[in-house]
Amino acid sequence: MGLGERLSKVFGSSQESKTPVNPTKVENSENKTKTEEKLVADKITIGHVHMSGCSGCVVSIADTFEGLFTLLDNYADLVYCLTLADVRDIPKMDVALVEGSVCINDHHSIEDIRKTRENATIVVALGGCASYGNITRFCRGGQWNQPGHEAFVPIGDLINVDVYLPGCAPTPEAIRNVCVMAYLLLKGNDDQKALATKYLEPLMKLPTLGTEACGCDLMTKIINHGLCMGCGTCCASCPVRAITMQSGKPNIERDMCIKCGACYTACPRSFISLELTAQFETILGAIDGAMNP
Repeated sequence: MGLGERLSKVFGSSQESKTPVNPTKVENSENKTKTEEKLVADKITIGHVHMSGCSGCVVSIADTFEGLFTLLDNYADLVYCLTLADVRDIPKMDVALVEGSVCINDHHSIEDIRKTRENATIVVALGGCASYGNITRFCRGGQWNQPGHEAFVPIGDLINVDVYLPGCAPTPEAIRNVCVMAYLLLKGNDDQKALATKYLEPLMKLPTLGTEACGCDLMTKIINHGLCMGCGTCCASCPVRAITMQSGKPNIERDMCIKCGACYTACPRSFISLELTAQFETILGAIDGAMNP
């Protein structure tokens, strides 16, 4: 079953999403009665599943501050999160945000990620560890709390993943934007759905490109093809400062690269289409409208 079919199964047809609630009468200062219609749809259920990581991604979720409350008040119910919800077992949910890679030396971790795939309609690899392995690729065991845990893989090596949201950690704005645009894709009008599709489609394509990432992707896929315009976005996105700008172009220190995939996915000349960047102002306007209902 494809991603689109799973979305339709959970959220229903677009016709259902366009059904307004009963009008509410509001009196103005001149004691005249107006009719105000507000589109209210059923909330989706989301969960945060923590595997092997530093908890930076869930901190990034919480760092949306008032935005997190807006999302939970209007668009989603948080049904699972070890740090924010008192639920022990992974429940059924519409969207699972999975943080961290999977330790293949721990059968509990393997069971949890498989159960997540079974119970979630949509699985999102949240952050560099879940998407590409990140710094856990370099683990060789012997750490203080779990010395026997010595092999870690991205979740895409064990289950099918629907959406990648790379970064170490993804910014609060990126997480907020994806949540809002996903909601508009499923519950908005035709124009909002078209806009949301353009925003989310690149992130849905990332899982098809594999589970490996490196700063060298900039060299082989961007610079060597004459696509680099020297904007420095890759340099700014690197969490360990493994990229510096030299003669107007990025230079990658391979010994420092932690393979999080943040640089390539942040590059405006990578997988993001020029058609999307041309409409980014409109996209930000739609997000601002959703976050200030």
